[in-house]
Amino acid sequence: MTTTLLPLRAHGRLWHLLLLLAFFLVPCSLFSQVDSPPQAAAIAATADAVAPTIDSGDTAWILASTALVLFMTIPGLALFYGGLVQSKNILSVLMHCLVLTGVVSIVWVLFGYSFALDDSINPESGVIGLGSFIGGTNKLGFANTLGNVTGTIPELLMAAFQMTFAVITPALIVGAFAERMKFSAVMLFSVIWLIVVYLPICHMTWGGGLFAEWGTIDLAGGIVVHITAGFAALVACIMVGPRKGFPESTQPPHSTVLTLIGTGMLWVGWFGFNAGSHLAANESAALTLLVTHLSASTATLVWLGIDWIKYGKPSVLGAATGSIAGLAAITPASGSVGPMGAIVIGTASAVICYYFATVLKTKLRYDDSLDVFGVHGVGGFIGTILAGVFVAESLGGTGLADGATIGSQVGVQLSAAVLTAVYTVIATAIILLLVKMVVGLRVNDEVETRGLDLGEHGERGYIP
Repeated sequence: MTTTLLPLRAHGRLWHLLLLLAFFLVPCSLFSQVDSPPQAAAIAATADAVAPTIDSGDTAWILASTALVLFMTIPGLALFYGGLVQSKNILSVLMHCLVLTGVVSIVWVLFGYSFALDDSINPESGVIGLGSFIGGTNKLGFANTLGNVTGTIPELLMAAFQMTFAVITPALIVGAFAERMKFSAVMLFSVIWLIVVYLPICHMTWGGGLFAEWGTIDLAGGIVVHITAGFAALVACIMVGPRKGFPESTQPPHSTVLTLIGTGMLWVGWFGFNAGSHLAANESAALTLLVTHLSASTATLVWLGIDWIKYGKPSVLGAATGSIAGLAAITPASGSVGPMGAIVIGTASAVICYYFATVLKTKLRYDDSLDVFGVHGVGGFIGTILAGVFVAESLGGTGLADGATIGSQVGVQLSAAVLTAVYTVIATAIILLLVKMVVGLRVNDEVETRGLDLGEHGERGYIP
């Protein structure tokens, strides 16, 4: 009932009540402002003391790290993949990386960041609920980010930094079905996959969800980026099918030079990827940068050595592939292991990834064109497990959490890695079936023979 329908007597009582409240409240407010300035100042000073502040050094480092991670996709990954395909398909690979950068960035701002990293609906510790698997809606369109501080940097910068991780993850998968998948299918698949797979796993690991509750170690994306992309790549290459003539008449890379240039860009960019994930310029970031470099260096030498022993010559392409395996493997562990742990992880990643990317792929005859599963999926899995071992202070790591042992931590790491792999495989298969029904997955034989550059985009990467 509105006040206009109240009797006049009721209106009178209402006004008397308001006047009475004003009589007491106004003098009290004046008294508090005039007679108690020291107390008010003390409260304000306390609020300023506990309020988070932006550190210019940390902010500058994350600004640079954000640029470095984006540099990993365009042009780093684009050139690394572009050199590995035939010359008639180089533009298609570059196009995938470029356009995915734009598409994923828009999705991230509209709702991706909120669903991945908004912890407003996370349940209480020890309780499993919707917030254990997906974020809330408080950050849709980057709402409620401007003016906020995360650690010692603007939240807006942290959100932008995380956006570059979201960009590179579906771009990695492109290497599994290179030279044969429709451009429209790649775009549709990537957007749906980002929503269904990447955002939940990101929230579970970095957004305070289930894996975070378990105490899972994954500084920069062994689970979130490499296991998801690697296992999705395995499913995709099988469902799309092998390239024509695979493996008997598969052509060698058309430009190992471009691949080497891309490798160098990825290696340098990985410092932002890993060391930037501390969101601060401090000793932890310095250690992370060092172990990232050591793992990549070790894996490069080990992979090269295996090729040298096996074929009698040190392979340039083998060295490049080994470096990426070492970088992928150290990613989850880079914030928690020491230099010697990094060397062991680099060695293990080179040996095991070599087996998956060359021996097993040949035996099982699945055409993971650019070894996304063998390098990123397997490398990320290895690094995630070994992070639970070499985090131990006795092995040179930063130390286990209170109450944890190497065995219990490895159990947590294994559980998170396996759950991520299984979920990714099932979800990716369903998404590909859906995309196949809507736009189809594969180009026709004529386009594949002619090349995707002309067949899909009407342009040439090289003019004869």
